[in-house]
Amino acid sequence: MTDKTLEPGVVPGRLDASAYDAHFSDLHPPLEGHEALVAADRCYFCHDAPCVTACPTDIDIPLFIRQIATGTPESAARTIFNQNILGGMCARVCPTETLCEEACVRELAEGKPVEIGRLQRYATDTLMGQDVHPFTRAAPTGKSLAVVGAGPAGLACAHRAAMLGHDVTIYDARPKPGGLNEFGIAAYKSTDDFAAREVDWLMQIGGITLRHEQALGRDVTLDALQKQHDAVFLGLGLGAVNALGLEGEDKGGLEDAVDFIAELRQASDLSKLPIGRDVVVIGGGMTAIDAAVQAKLLGALNVSLVYRRGRERMNASAFEQDLAASKGVRIITNATPKAIHGNGAVREIEFEYTDDDLTPTGQTVRLPADQVFKAIGQKLEGAGLPALDGGKIAVQGAGRTSVDGVWAGGDCAAGGDDLTVTAVAEGRDAAEDIHSHLTAEG
Repeated sequence: MTDKTLEPGVVPGRLDASAYDAHFSDLHPPLEGHEALVAADRCYFCHDAPCVTACPTDIDIPLFIRQIATGTPESAARTIFNQNILGGMCARVCPTETLCEEACVRELAEGKPVEIGRLQRYATDTLMGQDVHPFTRAAPTGKSLAVVGAGPAGLACAHRAAMLGHDVTIYDARPKPGGLNEFGIAAYKSTDDFAAREVDWLMQIGGITLRHEQALGRDVTLDALQKQHDAVFLGLGLGAVNALGLEGEDKGGLEDAVDFIAELRQASDLSKLPIGRDVVVIGGGMTAIDAAVQAKLLGALNVSLVYRRGRERMNASAFEQDLAASKGVRIITNATPKAIHGNGAVREIEFEYTDDDLTPTGQTVRLPADQVFKAIGQKLEGAGLPALDGGKIAVQGAGRTSVDGVWAGGDCAAGGDDLTVTAVAEGRDAAEDIHSHLTAEG
């Protein structure tokens, strides 16, 4: 325990220097070759495998595992990348425990599924480690596509469209590509600058131009993009953060969890990143879990995650909840923020307990807090967008919007589940639909 562990306030360097590397090492270390063969041998190679149905990108999971089992992980990687060009990142961050692995026959029979996620990482890392790109571009079509947003949906759309022979320009508001993969995922899930390396690898397809710090509505407009390009894909994500709606929300120490995670992901020296002694995270999704766990790993003494409903209603999976608890995060449920206390900076945050219908019980609790992270959801921002549905861009079919020639996918589009793998599928499918539309026009 360092001298700063008990120090109140928001301060850097709470831990010994060596602790940061240990705390932010790979959550799931990669499989070695023999381990991968043993793990692959557990697969039944089911016909009409339920794991494939559970995968949003429809990867032929039994096929790629058989390819690993027969000593051809490069072929396995090609099987994966054909459906999911961001299969390397998805192998790291997908909630496989609620998708393919939950559907695995081994899970039903034994309570221990085939380690599909780690096997996928083994295959994709093998091919990417050889600096090999498995696809080549088709003959140029003479058509161009504007992609707004360099996150999972935008990158998947851009790659597939470029592979089909179109010229693609990606307009992204940030100084680096990657979207949530680069800025919004816990550092222990994506180590060694993998998100940036994956983008560099993806760009080897050719035909894609990246334009940074180009925000829709500020630097470019949808009308202008439609005039400059033959089609437009919107994968701009959700930029605005919901507010608590409480008096005093502007006090020092209250931050958006997404900003905290982004700052941590871009930090070159974690010991210089300040963290509170008593941290409270409000929310029940993956962002809340990531913020809470990383606050603890940075040396916060007390971290409480507070959610307004019961645990079974949390968007974060049971695995993620258990991970938080294992790191010392206290999870409090059925409690809604009621008041923020402190002069200038937050010192306590008051919650009122509710029942499962969010009806207040009259019972309250005050939690000491010198840092509070809000993770209560994000919303779409921007003017001049296509028609909306529930605050997101309304889409039909493979991402077609109300505006002719404009498609959308990922978190900004209605109907999704805010998963990286789903965003990839929507970007890929939109590119195929755009290709059909553009080639039909001649």
